[in-house]
Amino acid sequence: MKLNSILNIFFRWYFCSFLRLVWLSILFQVSKNQFHCDGCGICRTGGADNFFHCDKCGCCYSYVLKDSHHCVERAMHHNCPVCFEYLFDSTKDISALHCGHTIHLECLYEMRSHKQFSCPVCLRSACDMSHAWQKLDQEVAASPMPVIYQKKMIWILCNDCGTTSNVQFHILGHKCPGCSSYNTRQTRAAPAAACSRV
Repeated sequence: MKLNSILNIFFRWYFCSFLRLVWLSILFQVSKNQFHCDGCGICRTGGADNFFHCDKCGCCYSYVLKDSHHCVERAMHHNCPVCFEYLFDSTKDISALHCGHTIHLECLYEMRSHKQFSCPVCLRSACDMSHAWQKLDQEVAASPMPVIYQKKMIWILCNDCGTTSNVQFHILGHKCPGCSSYNTRQTRAAPAAACSRV
């Protein structure tokens, strides 16, 4: 039996005329639907009909995100913030977060399994957290602070909307008055009533 006939039986060929590149895939695998993206300058998998190239981001996204993704210049031209693998030419599934930053989908699932729900780059919420914020509202309402802390005010920065606010201190969390998110961090405490200098 000739080598050529063996290859035709076991392999499927894909040829990119632009890059003059030949891809081999095992015949029994599901087709990878390879296509060349002129904007990216590389061949991608998944089918050209399922993706669009965003010139501002400099990469291809699923058509599901066409009118809703937040553009970040060269969004995939960096390493995944979790596993540090280069994203642009990765063969793994990639997720675009609400903030526009990109991350491997499996890394996002890994973060969620460890109760990490914010973007590792900018700290904005990585998914819709409104249900969690409602539950936290109920917990805060059911947990009054001791008298000595009831009038304590602190300054917070909201990681979701960027608003700086002066809010009442609570041990469970600090709610942003602008967007109702608890994805906040304390920036400074209220000045002490009396401070002594030595």
